[in-house]
Amino acid sequence: MDFFSALRIATTGLSVQRTRMNLTSSNLANVETTRTAEGGPYKRRTAVVGAVPLSETFEEVFGDALHDKTHGAEVISISADVGQGRLVYDPSHPDANGDGYVEMPNVNPINEMVDMLTASRAYEANVTAVKAIKSMAQNALDIAE
Repeated sequence: MDFFSALRIATTGLSVQRTRMNLTSSNLANVETTRTAEGGPYKRRTAVVGAVPLSETFEEVFGDALHDKTHGAEVISISADVGQGRLVYDPSHPDANGDGYVEMPNVNPINEMVDMLTASRAYEANVTAVKAIKSMAQNALDIAE
């Protein structure tokens, strides 16, 4: 694997983890939102991540078999969790149903914090990989002097 392929893989990982952290922040910010523009309570959002080939140039596509196996990651879509939120008895709430229950968002703050920590650690790992790639490239240039 060459320098640029390794760098592209690490940077796609950075992009995916940044999206995951943004979604988790949005979920945490809306943990008490009972009314949205779509109607009903806020629904937890998650990123669907998939592997994508990094082949961009003619040489990469047809040059050697290694590039056929080299992939990066990207957010394919953002999906809303369709599960029901917890019901809270509050007959005075403007969004209460006929029985006095309000459906809260299906966001669990503990799960969101775990997701935030894993996304943060994965982001840090990709930053470390980019730094290592940069250091190897610099060392290779120093050898050439």
